[in-house]
Amino acid sequence: MTLALVRRTSSRLADGLLTHIERQPVDIDIARRQWEAYVALLREVGWAIKEVPPLETCADSVFVEDTVVVFRDAAVITRPGNDARKPEILEIEPVVRDVGLHVHHIVAPGTLDGGDVLRVGDVIYVGQGGRTNRPGIEQFAAIVEPLGATVITVPISKALHLKSAVTALPDGTIIGWEPVVDDVSVFPAFLAMPEEQGAHVVVVDDQRLIMSANAPRSAALLRERGYQPLLVDIGEFEKLEGCVTCLSVRVRGI
Repeated sequence: MTLALVRRTSSRLADGLLTHIERQPVDIDIARRQWEAYVALLREVGWAIKEVPPLETCADSVFVEDTVVVFRDAAVITRPGNDARKPEILEIEPVVRDVGLHVHHIVAPGTLDGGDVLRVGDVIYVGQGGRTNRPGIEQFAAIVEPLGATVITVPISKALHLKSAVTALPDGTIIGWEPVVDDVSVFPAFLAMPEEQGAHVVVVDDQRLIMSANAPRSAALLRERGYQPLLVDIGEFEKLEGCVTCLSVRVRGI
């Protein structure tokens, strides 16, 4: 079974942090409807849903992926790189303990955002340079490498998180929006996407991919490669540098 951890949108969403894009008006009512549609799609593909308690005081709390990274039976509670987001981790630990995961923590001076962590099988790419620092990566590696992971550090300077720039297809190919990828040579197989939102997919299974409805050319390209894109509109969250991976934490095989 796959479980998806999600967190409802704070009414302060429009005040969320921005790093690489200009602020745009955010419609909270539309955002909430988009979140509901996203969660409904996760249910539709067969995933169980578990809600993390909402955090009204933190504008970015809907981006729950940044608070915990799961590898095998380990849940690594992160230490967000922006101080305004550090309170978001407080309600995560009891949730992941409740589903039977073993909890670990990133501690000072380390910082780690879950959006900087991209798993491709037992290889885990971690972006360094924005919200995640070297001590955070070293702590993370010390937790997951004894469990069978290989951690590879990837430079990040042009995007908020690693997964703002790249994600992976079921066959291991890294897909990305090349203008914000620092070094494509890090990846053994790289496919440039024609739209920025097309760089972001959540893998459901060997064929199905959840991706933004705002990337039609990318969806067409992936269909040509034999995949089945499942499109969802998350436009209000994209105004805040969010993407389809940010809105859930996927816990597989529990």
